[in-house]
Amino acid sequence: MLGLVKKIFGDSNEREIKRYLKAVERINELESSVEPLSDDELRGKTAEFRGRLENGEELDDLLEEAFAVVREASKRVLGKRHYDVQLVGGMVLHEGRIAEMRTGEGKTLVGTLPVYLNALTGKGVHVVTVNDYLAQRDSAEMGQIYSFLGMTVGLNLPQMVHHEKQQAYACDITYGTNNEFGFDYLRDNMVLYKEQMVQRPLYYAVIDEVDSVLVDEARTPLIISGQAAKSTELYYAADRFVSRLKEEEDYTVDIKVRSVALTEAGVAKAEQAFGVENLFDHSNVTLNHHIQQALKAHAIMKRDVDYVVQDGEIMIVDEFTGRLMTGRRYSEGLHQAIEAKEQLEVQNESMTLATITFQNYFRMYRKLAGMTGTAKTEEEEFKKIYGLEVITVPTNKPMIRIDMPDVVYKSVGSKFRAVVNEIAERHAKGQPVLVGTVSIENSERLSSMLKQKGIKHKVLNAKYHREEAEIIAQAGQHGAVTIATNMAGRGTDIMLGPGVAELGGLHIIGTERHESRRIDNQLRGRAGRQGDPGSSQFYLSLEDELMRRFGAENIMGMMDRLGFEEDQPIESKLITRAIESAQKRVEGNNFDVRKVVLQYDDVMNQQREIIYKQRREVIESENIKEISLGMIKPVIERIVEAHCPDDLVPEEWDLQAIIDYANGTFLHEGQLTSEEIWGKEKEEIVEHIWQLVLRLYEEREAAISPEFMREFEKVVVLRAVDSKWMDHIDAMDHLRQGIHLRAYGGTDPLREYQFEGFEMFNAMIQSIQEEVATYIMKAHVEMNLERQAVAEGQAVDSSGEAMPKKPVLVPDKIGRNDDCPCGSGLKFKNCHGK
Repeated sequence: MLGLVKKIFGDSNEREIKRYLKAVERINELESSVEPLSDDELRGKTAEFRGRLENGEELDDLLEEAFAVVREASKRVLGKRHYDVQLVGGMVLHEGRIAEMRTGEGKTLVGTLPVYLNALTGKGVHVVTVNDYLAQRDSAEMGQIYSFLGMTVGLNLPQMVHHEKQQAYACDITYGTNNEFGFDYLRDNMVLYKEQMVQRPLYYAVIDEVDSVLVDEARTPLIISGQAAKSTELYYAADRFVSRLKEEEDYTVDIKVRSVALTEAGVAKAEQAFGVENLFDHSNVTLNHHIQQALKAHAIMKRDVDYVVQDGEIMIVDEFTGRLMTGRRYSEGLHQAIEAKEQLEVQNESMTLATITFQNYFRMYRKLAGMTGTAKTEEEEFKKIYGLEVITVPTNKPMIRIDMPDVVYKSVGSKFRAVVNEIAERHAKGQPVLVGTVSIENSERLSSMLKQKGIKHKVLNAKYHREEAEIIAQAGQHGAVTIATNMAGRGTDIMLGPGVAELGGLHIIGTERHESRRIDNQLRGRAGRQGDPGSSQFYLSLEDELMRRFGAENIMGMMDRLGFEEDQPIESKLITRAIESAQKRVEGNNFDVRKVVLQYDDVMNQQREIIYKQRREVIESENIKEISLGMIKPVIERIVEAHCPDDLVPEEWDLQAIIDYANGTFLHEGQLTSEEIWGKEKEEIVEHIWQLVLRLYEEREAAISPEFMREFEKVVVLRAVDSKWMDHIDAMDHLRQGIHLRAYGGTDPLREYQFEGFEMFNAMIQSIQEEVATYIMKAHVEMNLERQAVAEGQAVDSSGEAMPKKPVLVPDKIGRNDDCPCGSGLKFKNCHGK
């Protein structure tokens, strides 16, 4: 059926290649007009192209000329002229697709074409490699072409300091690893000053070895963890203090909105108990938070109603269904406060500060492309997850490598003996052999067997990228024997030594099938580059993991019945096909796992985007007065709505609860009275409280100056957002770990996770608003106020650069001739007392 469809409509890959080849013809025609240009004239093309873009032309309009210019620059600088098929690969990448190109087809050079073209926009192009060595190697070599054409090239390495990274990202083209680009994105969303950010908006990325980055590493999220663990002693201390307090006298409880607030008497007791001058000092945020959570644990959270104690753990009870919510933990330290109340061991809060999967990081680029020797087997995944089509680019010269059928032995021992004999035979005539193993253990086993035979060889096991690449490059020399784990030296070309082609080229031996056909194909692809001769064969045993998983017993029984000896192999295409179908099944299972990982992370990703966007707005805005006041208004609306429900007549509204909350949260004690709001509609009550808040806010602003107020607001908002977000990541992680148990109740775990995650996120937003409201309206603004990183609890500077001016609040009792408390060394009258 598929064959008939192809006959009628043609193969889509073929159609695309034909379209690209027509453009290649036009690029080739331009070669004669580009060749006579002087170096300066060729370099001047970059400015010309940029000018044309500014005048409204599109990148596609420039493609053929730009490719011709890059090809000419490469000839002059590197002595390498792009083949026609490399131009095809470049067009595939420019269109935001994956170019599948065989090993040795020069993918690194292919990347220069779309990278240069897209860098003309000035928005920054990222070239992503799988390790630092390749990033350094490629940026140094290919960077010569870009520099010749007047473009800047940056290299992004983990050990770089802040200003070096900023310079690297400011370049037209930036090389680096997937890990480092992802971590920089997370770190940028944790900075306290906009001057500390390094990345620009994500525009275009070309990923080398795209299958390794977007498939193999897609199950492991990037995580930044820090010194966020808080001393558990503070939970116990807060619990001991709170247990001595009396309701009404020391604190008030609002059951409807499940909140508690210390009275003035309670605040005084807390200050005395913990030896602090002002509980609302910003330096006492953590202490205040612990007291609030301990109060909630005692006054609101009831054992065997809200939670149960089971096997030394607090288990949350669902208020609607009454079932235990496995995997759920109360956020913001409330869970720990309940553990302290119940005299259990307090579990430390999470130290995860930020996390993202590669899927969600790379999907943020406006345009994404990739290249690899093996992508077609994962085409469905690339299409569904990233919207990336795979185009197989023809080889420059016909492929003449011989891929022999698999050889199967009964045991692992007999398999390795056969491998060693095969190596010895080929080594004796000088043919180079590259042996792929799936584990370091197997490579060492094989190495010791070769030593016994006296065969010189080199062992690689994917530990040292630079040495690895240098050794693997020599694997095609006369008589070379190289043992490597399948991924070792990836991205490095193996050139044949003199006289090796006549011996049959490089011979590849696979000692085990990988669960992914792609990895096997990568190993095979090391031989037969650029029309070179070569051969490959896999040696398997019925004890191999993949064989055991998929019916090796049947084959074992058949071998026993036929009287096969221990060292007698089976060579059968039937077995090879059976193994391939087993691999397809495993690949399908792995894709399903990665898809589920992504579905869960998508929930977190939507939340992350909202938080990061809001955080960036706070950092980049000069004035966040509207943002901070915008957080206070919803708090007033919620408290009024909770105590003035539509199903009660106004006379039954709980106005006293509103007054207690408003006076305790954002007004002075006694500032709001019942006479002021009695007889008013809901909207009028909200408006009345809002006007009181605005008046008090303006008084505070006038007292400490608008400049100090702006910075103080940023301190408060960033602190609230960061601490609540960190706790939320922890809570979502716990939810996810336990959510699969919900399936036993007949519910869809993913749906439950989405629903509960949404509720938890809304609760976090409300909690942020409440904390911001309290601290902006109540907190004492201390001297030398600094934005603080929640994780370390210490001031963060801009990596040695001058920090923005910080507000200094001057107390009343400083003599004019006293030293100024700001630490300047000047007398007060000559500094802040002017």
